[in-house]
Amino acid sequence: MTVFTCDYNWEAMLSCIYTAWTSRLGFQNIRLALEENVQRDLFDTYIYVPCDVANAESVIDAVNIKISPAFYSELAYAGMAYEPEALDTIYRVMLLGFAYGPQVLDMVQYEPVIRFKEISRRLGNESCRFKEAVRFHEVRKNLFVAHIEPKSKICITLGPPFEDRMPSENWMIVDDVNKEAVIHPKNEHFYLRILTSQELEALQETERLNDEYTDLWKVFFDSISIKERENYRCQRNHSPLWARKHIVEFNIPHK
Repeated sequence: MTVFTCDYNWEAMLSCIYTAWTSRLGFQNIRLALEENVQRDLFDTYIYVPCDVANAESVIDAVNIKISPAFYSELAYAGMAYEPEALDTIYRVMLLGFAYGPQVLDMVQYEPVIRFKEISRRLGNESCRFKEAVRFHEVRKNLFVAHIEPKSKICITLGPPFEDRMPSENWMIVDDVNKEAVIHPKNEHFYLRILTSQELEALQETERLNDEYTDLWKVFFDSISIKERENYRCQRNHSPLWARKHIVEFNIPHK
């Protein structure tokens, strides 16, 4: 078995798919995996594929023209998922798409399609969880910054709902894990920016600043809680421990 690996970004993943396709080794004899997720086996051959923008664009054009733009959007969405099988599943669903067209996503008799739908569902659940967990800090007048640490690259999916909620505010949602941020200038459209290590370090300092809105929210949360009705098991189902680091109400002393 030959295993092609790559970095965790969409262009690199498409480059890996291009290399696997052009290798002509046969899809039964290859597997695709993220470099940081791969579990190496003694009898497999591992080939690291660097990002190649030209190869990535070739895959994008082929999928958009020969299958459909909507199908490509579904693949790109699943490509945000940080799961061991995500890249390999995307590759196999893409092969089925070239064979059967965009309707292949409804053909649940194929195991890769079932896995693909499960990956997309879990990704959507993670995105919804963080839509509820974003907590902004006012770092200076009319500038709000929030930090999150998701498993997958769901930062871009938070742009539309918060642009709708806060259209006339300057705000930024920073993904501390994947070093990217959604930035929304006042009364304009949001955009995604990949952060340098220096930019991320500077932005992480903003969370140490206290503002009146954060303090008010802490007081409100503590005031409405009813000790006799606390249910920590149910609470962890809705807000797992790994997602709480930047949720301010879980970082306050209880009465």
